[in-house]
Amino acid sequence: MTTVTEPDPPAPEARRPTVAPKRRGRYIAAASVCVIAVVAIVVLGVVLSDNVVYFRTVSEAVADRKALGTGRFRLAGAVVCGSVTETKRGVDFAVTDGKTTATVHHVGDPPDLFKEDAPVVVEGNWASPSANAPFDSDRILIKHGADYEPPKVNTKKACGS
Repeated sequence: MTTVTEPDPPAPEARRPTVAPKRRGRYIAAASVCVIAVVAIVVLGVVLSDNVVYFRTVSEAVADRKALGTGRFRLAGAVVCGSVTETKRGVDFAVTDGKTTATVHHVGDPPDLFKEDAPVVVEGNWASPSANAPFDSDRILIKHGADYEPPKVNTKKACGS
């Protein structure tokens, strides 16, 4: 007599190990911290970029006067010879880049190195977008060391030489 052998029953399917609930919570927490960090970096980048102030030459600032409005920026040029006048609140003077000249009303004491024909960067805003409005400044930067390189300006035109 022949014996019939039955085939072996199929092996149970190998199950993939699942992540334990405690580990899953750790992964979610770590991912949340990463997302929060990225959002914080983006938000801080936007906030800090609003505080960055670039300089414009006098010609650029006068040409973009309406677009700049009364927003804060830096204006670079040379102090025009014979234009410096002391006031009760500071000093008034004109700056030029050799092409265009603008009047500056500065509130506060000018730096010790401030003088006629000196390349300067003044920080402030246009008093108004109108064509004759002066530039209202509250900060003057002057070259005094190797850290700051002022923009190249034609100082001969600034002093009429």
